[in-house]
Amino acid sequence: MNTQEIVAKLWRLCDVLRDDGITYHQYVTELTYILFLKMAKETYTEDKIPEGYRWDDLVAKDGIELKKFYKRLLQYLGEESTGRIREIYQGSSSNIDEPKNLNKIITSIDELDWYSAKEEGLGNLYEGLLEKNANEKKSGAGQYFTPRPLIDVMTKLIKPQLGERCNDPACGTFGFMISAHQYVKELSHDFMDCDSDMAEFEMEKAFTGCELVHDTHRLALMNAMLHDINGKITLGDTLSEAGKSLKDFDVVLTNPPFGTKKGGERATRDDLTYLTSNKQLNFLQHIYRSLKKDGKARAAVVLPDNVLFADGDGEKIRCDLMDKCNLHTVLRLPTGIFYAQGVKTNVLFFTRGTTDKGNTQDVYFYDLRTNMPSLGKTNPLKVEDFADFVKAYEAEDREAVKDERWQKFSREEIAAKGNSLDIGLIKDDSIIDYEDLPDPGDSAREAAQELMEAVRLLQSVAEELEALK
Repeated sequence: MNTQEIVAKLWRLCDVLRDDGITYHQYVTELTYILFLKMAKETYTEDKIPEGYRWDDLVAKDGIELKKFYKRLLQYLGEESTGRIREIYQGSSSNIDEPKNLNKIITSIDELDWYSAKEEGLGNLYEGLLEKNANEKKSGAGQYFTPRPLIDVMTKLIKPQLGERCNDPACGTFGFMISAHQYVKELSHDFMDCDSDMAEFEMEKAFTGCELVHDTHRLALMNAMLHDINGKITLGDTLSEAGKSLKDFDVVLTNPPFGTKKGGERATRDDLTYLTSNKQLNFLQHIYRSLKKDGKARAAVVLPDNVLFADGDGEKIRCDLMDKCNLHTVLRLPTGIFYAQGVKTNVLFFTRGTTDKGNTQDVYFYDLRTNMPSLGKTNPLKVEDFADFVKAYEAEDREAVKDERWQKFSREEIAAKGNSLDIGLIKDDSIIDYEDLPDPGDSAREAAQELMEAVRLLQSVAEELEALK
């Protein structure tokens, strides 16, 4: 049984809980509590879990006794345990009311092919569950789950290195940092190319994040642990005072939440120059300010279209970004890759300068949106979709790239457009350009006019008939 089949089997267990009124997102959280205990047993790391509250203790119970023990277990591990275990279980509670449903889930998890799961990686199994949850529209989880192909392409182009501090200030389930960790791991031949101090740094300090939503933070902790990452994942709001300590990073990879703060509130940070109610603009300021001023620190950030054209503070923030950083590339992403189908997004790639002025000279745009096949469940985003963009991005001579989707704009040209970055889109073939159509001639124009008169007459008759009813 491969990972995909195990994920499908675990996902089907959600049907068992429907009578308890449990949502998909609650199910994944509930599953996390139970899977943690089983995975600790399978990986021989149960010594970190207090005796009497381990997997074998759970499977030994049945009926109402099981329900009572499970609730007691959640409370005990959230209050009396230490480290990652306490973080994962802190504030936990069960939504499962029916003991037989709880028993069914525990028994089904116990009977899974754990040998195959371990062979393919327990981290991959858990990420498969998170992806399944994100693709289920009713769960609402798509708002924090970035498609894996996009994450991996962004990571590949940013190229995190051994010894660098990487961060995601809106980390969701920690997907970007896991991708960065795997990239560095492969680069260093499973950390065999580094000494013990560097290996410890990679595990304990290299990959960090911040997440506002408690349940999502819990999933991030579990995901990180299953990928052998022990870096700090803060439960908090990056746009509050808590975010001020998130700084001096070599790499930032992130997809900040879309929308505005509740009630139109502004961020509570006193170190951001331009405070707006637009979350993405505030996150963008935080991100470029959180990079080291060494000319090498870099970021790739997913942002909606409004960040590219918002006026007022939006324009000032874009100018500040282009002053402090070399904004060298903007990727216009296709629609349909996030849970809200109409959301239009982009990836901004930039490098922090050593000074605060004049770092952006030219910005290259790649249009992966216009004249593209529609994406969604039946046609999901694939790594191959980015092949031409990656080729253009990595070209030694960017100006020599022959691709209609690849365009360069100078800083002066952007300034002339009111500092808007909502540019770089190619001609849309689905839009008729009436100037390019041949002259229809007088007879065709007369026929069209007669047709319009007939339509108006029919509308008038329909209105009179309606009035007689």
